[in-house]
Amino acid sequence: MARPKLPFEFLVALRFLREGRMQTALILLGVTGGVAVIVFLSQLISQLQATIIDRVLGSQAHVVMRPLEEANQRALNDPASIAVIEPRAQRLRSIDQWEAMVKLAEAQPRVVAVSPVVSGPAFALRGRASKSVALMGVDADRYRRIVKMDGYMTRGTFHVEGTNAIIGIELAKDLGVTVGDKVFVRAAGGRDELLQITGLFDIGNKDLNRRWVFTTMKLAQSLLDLPGGVSNIDITVTDIFDAQDVSERLQAGSGLTVDSWMTTNSQLLAALRNQTVSNNLIRSFVIVIVALGISSVLVVSVVQKQKEIGILRAMGTSSNRIMGIFLLQGGLVGFTGALAGVGLAWGLLQFFSSVYRTGDGAPLFQPQLDTGIALSAALIALVVGVLAALIPARRAAKMDPVQAIRA
Repeated sequence: MARPKLPFEFLVALRFLREGRMQTALILLGVTGGVAVIVFLSQLISQLQATIIDRVLGSQAHVVMRPLEEANQRALNDPASIAVIEPRAQRLRSIDQWEAMVKLAEAQPRVVAVSPVVSGPAFALRGRASKSVALMGVDADRYRRIVKMDGYMTRGTFHVEGTNAIIGIELAKDLGVTVGDKVFVRAAGGRDELLQITGLFDIGNKDLNRRWVFTTMKLAQSLLDLPGGVSNIDITVTDIFDAQDVSERLQAGSGLTVDSWMTTNSQLLAALRNQTVSNNLIRSFVIVIVALGISSVLVVSVVQKQKEIGILRAMGTSSNRIMGIFLLQGGLVGFTGALAGVGLAWGLLQFFSSVYRTGDGAPLFQPQLDTGIALSAALIALVVGVLAALIPARRAAKMDPVQAIRA
């Protein structure tokens, strides 16, 4: 059975590349390095952003609904009157008709979890030790969909009932208590309760580990003097970057104060956007450099192969086929360099993930290669290779065969 023959343009393109081995090797190294830089930086920045977002947003809701702030009103409407309006001290209040607000939030598209929370200031007392804490009355099943508390538990489980409480490891150290011990909690209004510790958590934030005390909603409502009420509604959305849009729609529909993480963490958002812009700039510069490298090598190849091109034209090879030869060279260089570049990027990810560690010894990022990033970088290299070959290909196609042979 006869072996299938390769197309004429493909055979000639391979021959030209083999004859200029040094030039081909250099441009392949350039394309390989360019693709490796694009894949490595894209994957690295993507994972670092995911890690930062997880650490910052892992302990908070994407969107929070709160009651409107109370404000003093001007007693006199006379514009000529002189009056100094002092900001009004804010008291702990419940969200009006919070059950309806929960249903409104759950009905919004891109919302995956909603949890009413009763939170307010209190003091945790143990012997002579006294610590200011934030009392958090939650429905454990709802709240664990907002914050993955099960993964933060170091002792016990995230489950509250009766007068049981779950506290952070830093607060436990400050008070000298552990699971099974009891802590006296007194709210700002003078109400108090003796709570038994049934679990400890480490959320990765010392301040939160020192302040949060989780109880049932009913107990928190009693201590904070919010009978049947909630102080805020926490919401998680499908895509964290949809949070602002969801918060604006909820604010318009509820009339409450609704904040997204994009508002409360504006500096983090600006840093993430700056990282993305920097990555795109680096990718653009690398693509331009790779394109210029391929184009310059193929231009030199056209000059060196003038006689061969002239002979091919004299033998009846059409200008389109000549053009196809050089376009194929660009495509082959781009494709081969893309494969080698993805392999090099994978090796770099493996190496740097083993070298760079966080403060607790964990890898700074995981050596994972996103298929989408790798395929997009390979496609870019292939397209850039073909486009970079366009100018030298057109020049070769327009050569006069007689002048080319005489050169």
